[in-house]
Amino acid sequence: MRRPVAIRLSAAVGTLALAAATGAVLAAPEASAAAGGATGYATQNGGTTGGAGGQTVRATTGTAIHAALCNRASSSTPIVIQVEGTINHGNTTKVSGTSCNTAADKIELKQVSNVTIVGVGSGAVFDQLGIHIRESSNIVIQNVTVRNVKKSGSPTSNGGDAIGMESDVRNVWVDHTTLEASGGESEGFDGLFDMKDNTQYVTLSYSVLRNSGRGGLIGSSESDRSNGYVTFHHNLYENLDSRAPLLRGGIAHIYNNHYVHLNESGINSRAGAKARVDSNYFEDSKDVLGTFYTDAAGYWQVSGNIFDNVTWSSPGGDNNPAGPNPQSNTSVSIPYAYSLDDASCVPGIVGRTAGANKGLAVSDGSCSVQSPGPTDPGPDPTDPTPGPSQPSGTNLSLGAGADGSSKASGTSYGNVRDGDLGTYWSPAGTTGSVSVKWGAATTVSKVNIREAAGSSGTIGSWKVVNGDTGATLASGSGAGVIGFPATSLKKVTFSITSASGTPKVAEFETYAG
Repeated sequence: MRRPVAIRLSAAVGTLALAAATGAVLAAPEASAAAGGATGYATQNGGTTGGAGGQTVRATTGTAIHAALCNRASSSTPIVIQVEGTINHGNTTKVSGTSCNTAADKIELKQVSNVTIVGVGSGAVFDQLGIHIRESSNIVIQNVTVRNVKKSGSPTSNGGDAIGMESDVRNVWVDHTTLEASGGESEGFDGLFDMKDNTQYVTLSYSVLRNSGRGGLIGSSESDRSNGYVTFHHNLYENLDSRAPLLRGGIAHIYNNHYVHLNESGINSRAGAKARVDSNYFEDSKDVLGTFYTDAAGYWQVSGNIFDNVTWSSPGGDNNPAGPNPQSNTSVSIPYAYSLDDASCVPGIVGRTAGANKGLAVSDGSCSVQSPGPTDPGPDPTDPTPGPSQPSGTNLSLGAGADGSSKASGTSYGNVRDGDLGTYWSPAGTTGSVSVKWGAATTVSKVNIREAAGSSGTIGSWKVVNGDTGATLASGSGAGVIGFPATSLKKVTFSITSASGTPKVAEFETYAG
């Protein structure tokens, strides 16, 4: 029998601090369509199309995003903002205009409608800078990473939420995003995906939420019950303490999600909330469903879920877990059409589709992955080197040493630094680490992880670690080029923490710049 989960959130890990680039807003010939259109509750109440049909502009800074909003004819003029590069405090300032209401310390979508923000090209990363949606409607956010947003410490942004919605928000679709922190409240972080004060008709799909004390909430208090009609599907919730999500009143549809290492509680339905929980895969976690930390009961309808090495606490007082044999205590009618993948294939499907820079790949509803049409933004998931542009200069790994964790039979650590894409290293399982090392300190600022032929897209989440100090230099998902602040070290490690099969790393290239 597998052991109960004992993983806890780590102390705050290092974040990427890429230099701020000069921003620009450039007219583009046409909008890139969102893959397949909105799903779930975002299809109701008139639907969610974002800026479809409007002008498309390109932005490489937060200031440029704000300028694109402010340069519209009105606050409701449709616009698609294609974002590439790192958006941070250094390149995000307030811009004024009659069609916008922005702020310097966050990406502010306030009192606006008909807006799409989509990552393109080498990807979009909102670094320590949250996205705030307030008094707005018909918003699409797609193919972006938002990381390490803080509510205390420095710098702070958006109340500590990666994406936060409040005050009469309607129709939001957030899709193929990666939302992550580096710890819990004591490290200065709050929620990854929060909705409050009358936020309705929202879908979160094909996204990754990880490494945080709090996944997200619907309702800021037991009395804030004006929120709801929210769908969560095909998301990865990984290494969270709680709130996956927390529901206070309202209705939520939660299906085909993969939950791994929920340390304290998971879906917390309370204060009259109703959750329909269909065909999810819960793994290595505790108290994944119930009413917790309150005596104000919530309700759930369950069907087709798999509970793999899930532990349950004893009921009593303000603790009412649904397990160890979860049963429905309400019924929830769903007004839209949807297809359910069998829970047994959810880890594989979610591993191949969820998160930014996955090519907007989705499930076909029958446990298979389908790619979007050619007009969709984002890199092709079969590209062996997605992410930032190919590094220039000398591959420092050639002639260096290599080691790592247990390797699969017939593979070698040295295969990752021999310049031969026909050889590769694999871990003894789906997770493990491989390192490149030198006899003297070497400055590295980029690595390029190249998967072997036939295995593209297998690598899920990862960390790049300073082998000398143990500090995390970068984290993310999918193979390709990874940048981080130039660091002098003797050993750098690529640690694979999730995968959809056995990874095959053909080359672990390292570059000074």
